[in-house]
Amino acid sequence: MYDLVIRGARLADDTLIALAVKDGKIASVGRLAADVSAVRQLDLAGNCRLSAGWIDAHVHCYPDSPIYHDEPDRVGVASGVTSVVDAGSTGADDIDAFYQLTRSAKTNVFAFLNISRIGLLRQNELAELTDIDKHEAGQAIANHPGFIIGIKARMSSSVVGKNGTRPLVLAKEIQRENRQLPLMVHIGNNPPNLDEIADLLTRGDIITHCYNGKPNRILTPAGTLRESIQRALRRGVLLDVGHGTASFSFEVARQAIKLGILPHTISSDIYCRNRMNGPVHSLATVMSKFFSVGLTLPQVIACVTENAASALQLSGKGRLEPGYDADFTLFELRREPQVFADAEGQTAAGEQLLVPLAAVVAGEILLTEQGEAAHVFDL
Repeated sequence: MYDLVIRGARLADDTLIALAVKDGKIASVGRLAADVSAVRQLDLAGNCRLSAGWIDAHVHCYPDSPIYHDEPDRVGVASGVTSVVDAGSTGADDIDAFYQLTRSAKTNVFAFLNISRIGLLRQNELAELTDIDKHEAGQAIANHPGFIIGIKARMSSSVVGKNGTRPLVLAKEIQRENRQLPLMVHIGNNPPNLDEIADLLTRGDIITHCYNGKPNRILTPAGTLRESIQRALRRGVLLDVGHGTASFSFEVARQAIKLGILPHTISSDIYCRNRMNGPVHSLATVMSKFFSVGLTLPQVIACVTENAASALQLSGKGRLEPGYDADFTLFELRREPQVFADAEGQTAAGEQLLVPLAAVVAGEILLTEQGEAAHVFDL
């Protein structure tokens, strides 16, 4: 007997499938016999879409952070997101406390360790090189395998002060000494110049805030892609959206996508203020904005499922295949006029909105507020 059977699920490409779950894993995908038994059966009758669980690769959900904070389940399962990655809110000093807090969350919570031991205790956490302790970072990573899945370096002038690219050089050393974990690099105002940053990055490194509208952006004033970014992409460096309060421009995204420069991952950079006041609101809202700049539903879904799992080295997630974790997002694609805002104060008209109805984590169904209101599920 299965724990859960879902029938009539509509995928991003409009295919209808059935899934069976056993012990928190996907046991079967495809057609299922009508008389299959399960503890719980859910027939969506093609009225609801399903994907592998959405992964938000860049959030800030350490509640005790004095600058950027939120609750893991508020930005996670309550928003249809099954896995979140906190992007550097904590360093070696407070990663233990963050880890303990996440053990009671329904959402799968992971962390990029800030290379500064103090984390986001203040905005310029990389202004003092003495706060970058490679030994302490390595010890934290060793103490939390499977929770710390990468490291984070914020490379903008307000963060690094007069240190230029030196923090990034130290980040690469920490990376090499710790199983070559993914490195996420925040780009913003210069110095350091984006060209200097990009030339230090190697395969699998992640540039977040890739479509920011600041002068230190991926496009030249002429609207072409910087040569340093071209070289980085050829080396296998990945682009992450990291929308945030000040790091997403419709104009830059639209131009880049026309050039074929698509995001590898779509993430929100969400925390309480930009969730409540915008312009982020939720991962679903950020995903929906990409219909307005040229992406299709299958492309958008790939950016928060298989692409994200690959970039973050989450081997059991991101795909609807037997043996993978039974993490799903159930959602609607509503077709109605929308007006979306970016981080530059610009707006874009849209016709489609993703509405998450439920997160399924290891086979457990967790309805969102929209899911409860929609009365789609007979639970």
